[in-house]
Amino acid sequence: RHYRGRIPLLRLDAHQLPFRDNSFDTVILFEAIYYLSEPERFLGECRRVLHPGGVVLICCANKDWSGFSPSPFSVKYFSVPELHGLLSGDNFQAELFGAFPATTRSILGKLVSLIREMAVSFGLMPKTMRGKELLKRIFYGPLAEMKPEIEEGMAKLSPLTPIPFNSPTSAYKVIYAIARTQ
Repeated sequence: RHYRGRIPLLRLDAHQLPFRDNSFDTVILFEAIYYLSEPERFLGECRRVLHPGGVVLICCANKDWSGFSPSPFSVKYFSVPELHGLLSGDNFQAELFGAFPATTRSILGKLVSLIREMAVSFGLMPKTMRGKELLKRIFYGPLAEMKPEIEEGMAKLSPLTPIPFNSPTSAYKVIYAIARTQ
């Protein structure tokens, strides 16, 4: 509604991108790889539509974070080594980064993390976004309304920290991958 046709939106299948070969410099997949039934097929499509030297940027939840709670609609979440292996298997050169440290220093933060971990381990996390929203309001207070446009300073940024690709990490809530075609 906000853009009212100013930006074309396409509904498409990530496994079969409707674009010509060598059409893009960058493909971004933000918090969605775990919903793909065939992520390898998606990466093949990325390779096809990217210019030589093109880049795939992937952001995904870290399944090895102790507070991780999977979506009931997901297909498969990836650990750091699994994501690196997926990208390397399709001949991408990948760098992996962690963001949003999983540890907190405050006593309240540690208590909330412990409660979250217990809820996850006992299967008590809500399955709906409405239920999760209610818990977030209880533990974190009022939620900030998202503006339709991204503005400078609207969110606290977490620096990206390079992480080794050969072992799982529980130190970060989010994993980023920058994968370049070879």
